[in-house]
Amino acid sequence: MNTELQHGHLQIVTTADGSNTIFNAQVGENYHSRHGALQESKHVFIDTGLLYYLQQRAGTEASVSVLEVGFGTGLNFLLSADACTQQKAALSYTGIEAYPLGVEMISQTGYNQYVPSALWESFLNIYTSSLNSSVQLNPYISLEVAACKLMDYDTDRQFDVIYFDAFAAIHQPEMWDDEAIAHTLKFLKPGGVFVTYAITGNLKRSIKALGLQVQKVPGAPGKREMLRALR
Repeated sequence: MNTELQHGHLQIVTTADGSNTIFNAQVGENYHSRHGALQESKHVFIDTGLLYYLQQRAGTEASVSVLEVGFGTGLNFLLSADACTQQKAALSYTGIEAYPLGVEMISQTGYNQYVPSALWESFLNIYTSSLNSSVQLNPYISLEVAACKLMDYDTDRQFDVIYFDAFAAIHQPEMWDDEAIAHTLKFLKPGGVFVTYAITGNLKRSIKALGLQVQKVPGAPGKREMLRALR
């Protein structure tokens, strides 16, 4: 475990695939899977969520709106922005984060290794401005981070893809109850895709009760299965 950088209750740690995450001692949980932050983000959110959605819409105008519950370190956003820039797909990205990390902490994650330097620098430069305000990173990408709790978030917008990346239910059960899931899914467009690293009986029942089609798909390393749902 890499303990060279600590900010109060936050500590940079290295996961099994060599990529870093942050351990939050107050919650008692890492921001990403200890089996591999990078491979989890790519598999669960980029491949199974974002790229799956874009592939279903192949041949139509390339644009996508993403809502992430649990913006955290910004890794999911960075990989999404890189993928969309490569595909020349316009990305409007909104993250919900009750306790936003400081830009200094984010800058120490080492995620500059996984995206082009121009994207990384743009992200660091606009991150603070993106808190509660939409900011353009490049011609394709915009970012807004709603600095509030999930149940306090509200908007008239609906999104094409929702990444549900809250801390595990054992640490934050209120993020996974029926009310929280219903609140989240009211922001999903018809034809939209919801993805999360977790899959439980309660979660499947909650989502099915809201009229979505639940799919069990292979999980990232360390998890046999994950959940994708379609409206």
